[in-house]
Amino acid sequence: MKKSNGEKRDLRTNTGAPIGNDQNSLSTGVPGFNLIQDVQFVEKLAHFNRERIPERVVHAKGAGAYGVFEVTNDVTQYTCADFLSTVGKKTDVFVRFSTVGGEKGSADSARDPRGFAVKFYTEEGNYDLVGNNTPIFFIRDPIKFPDFIHTQKRDPETNLKDPDMFWDFLSLTPESIHQTTILFSDRGTPATYRNMHGHGTHTFMWYNAAGEHFWVKLHWRTEQGIKNLTDAESVQLAGSNPDHATEDLHCAIERGDHPSWLLEAQVMTPEEAAEYRFDPFDVTKVLFHDDFPRIPVGRMTLNRNPENFFAEVEQAAFAPGNFVPGVGPSPDSMLQGRIFAYPDAHRHRLGPNAQQIPVNAPKASPGAVNYYRDGNMVTDENGGSGPNYYPNTAGGPTPSADYPAPPAIDVTGSVDRHGPDLTDADFAQAGELFRRVMSDEDRDNLIANIAGHLGGAKENIQYRQTALFYKADPDYGNRVADALDLDAARVADLASMSQEERVAATCCED
Repeated sequence: MKKSNGEKRDLRTNTGAPIGNDQNSLSTGVPGFNLIQDVQFVEKLAHFNRERIPERVVHAKGAGAYGVFEVTNDVTQYTCADFLSTVGKKTDVFVRFSTVGGEKGSADSARDPRGFAVKFYTEEGNYDLVGNNTPIFFIRDPIKFPDFIHTQKRDPETNLKDPDMFWDFLSLTPESIHQTTILFSDRGTPATYRNMHGHGTHTFMWYNAAGEHFWVKLHWRTEQGIKNLTDAESVQLAGSNPDHATEDLHCAIERGDHPSWLLEAQVMTPEEAAEYRFDPFDVTKVLFHDDFPRIPVGRMTLNRNPENFFAEVEQAAFAPGNFVPGVGPSPDSMLQGRIFAYPDAHRHRLGPNAQQIPVNAPKASPGAVNYYRDGNMVTDENGGSGPNYYPNTAGGPTPSADYPAPPAIDVTGSVDRHGPDLTDADFAQAGELFRRVMSDEDRDNLIANIAGHLGGAKENIQYRQTALFYKADPDYGNRVADALDLDAARVADLASMSQEERVAATCCED
C-alpha cells in the first residue's frame, strides 16, 4: 500500500463533517450503552456491512492493469475503426485477467480457462474485446450457459465440487470435446497471466469506409513466451501461494518489467465464410492458421498498476457488445447471448449507472450523451436541466449520420429452436490438436490430467466421456480407457453409436 504524500488531512464523514474522535463510540459511560444518535458510528458500520458487492457469477477472481495499445500495421482495408486508422496511433487500455469457475478467494493456479478482457478507451467511445486464453469455448448456444456454469461450481447438496456433475454435462454435450482437450492439457493451467495468449474467441465483423465487411478472429500473442504449470505444480501453488498470478502481474509492472502482447487478426471474406469446411461462427471451432494466416495489427503494453483494487479491478465492467464504428457482431450464437448477458450482469452487480464509474467511463469527449436518467449511483450531472426525452425541440442531442453504420446483412430463415446436428466435424479439431499439435509430453500430461479428474466420476459417465475422446482420435480414447481401466472394446462400441444411442447405453451405472 502506498503512503500518502505527507500532507495532513482531517478525517471526515461521507458528508464532509470533521471527525474529532474515531476510536470511541458515543455512550453513557464505561460500562454503558451506546447511543443511536452517534451518526459517525452508524455510518461507519453501515458502510462496512455493504463493502462487498455481489460477486461475479463467473470470472470472480481476477487482476488488472492499465496500459497502451499501439497500431503497428495498416488494416484500414478491413476496418474504419478510428483507433486502428493510423500506424503509430496509441490508445489507452485497461485489462482484467481472471479465472472463470472459482469464487473470489479461489486459487490462481486452478485448472480453468482464463479470462482476458481488454477495454480500449478510444476517441469514439469504449471498445471491449472480452475473451479468454483459449480460442474456443465449451458450448455454442447461450441457452446452455447457466447449466454449464452450475456444473463447474458446487453441488447444491454438499457444496463441494462434483466430478459427476462436471463430466455428466460434458459427456452429454459433445461439442465441448475441443475445449475440454485444451482445458486438461497443461494449457489449462497457465503459469502466470503474463505467460499466456489471449483470444477474442468469437468471430466479429470488421467493416471499412467503403461499406465492405469481413469476418475476423482476434488473437493476443504474449511476448513473454508461453509457460504452463503441470498438474502437480498447480496443486502445490494452490496451497503455497493461491494468489501467485495476481502477485506476479503486480510485481512485474511495479519493477518496470512491463508485459506486452501482439494483436493479430485472421480475416475472411463473406464468400470464404460461406464455403469454409467448418462453421466460422461456431465458437467451439477455430479457423486453421494454414487457411487464414494471422495478420499483425498492433502491440499492447501494460505499464501501470491500479491504485485501488476494488474501485478499478472489482468494479471494472466489460461487455462484448461495446463496439465502436468499424467493429460489429456476427451470427455467432454465443456472442449474441453474451451481448445481452454481460451488461445485464453489470446492472445487477454495479447498478444501472455502472458506466459512470471512472474505470468504465469513456475518455472520449464529450463522453456519454443520451437521455438515460436517474437510477442508483448517479455520479454525473444526470442530464442537468435538459430534456429527458427524444425527439424534442429543446436543443437536446440528436443521432448523427456522420459515422459509418455496419453494413446490412441479409437474413432469411424460420423462427424455431434451431440446433446444429452433431457431426464428425465436431470432433475433428480436437483430434487434430491431439495428433498434430501436442508433443508426446503434452499427450502424456493430458491423459494423466483427465484420468485424475474423470476417475472421480461414476463409471457410466467415464464410459460415455471416453467414447467422445475416442471419436476425436482412437488413440486418445484408448489411452484414457487404459488409464481408467475401462473396457476398450466397449469404448469403441459406444463411439460408433449416435449420441442418443450412447446416452441411452450409459444412462445409469451397470
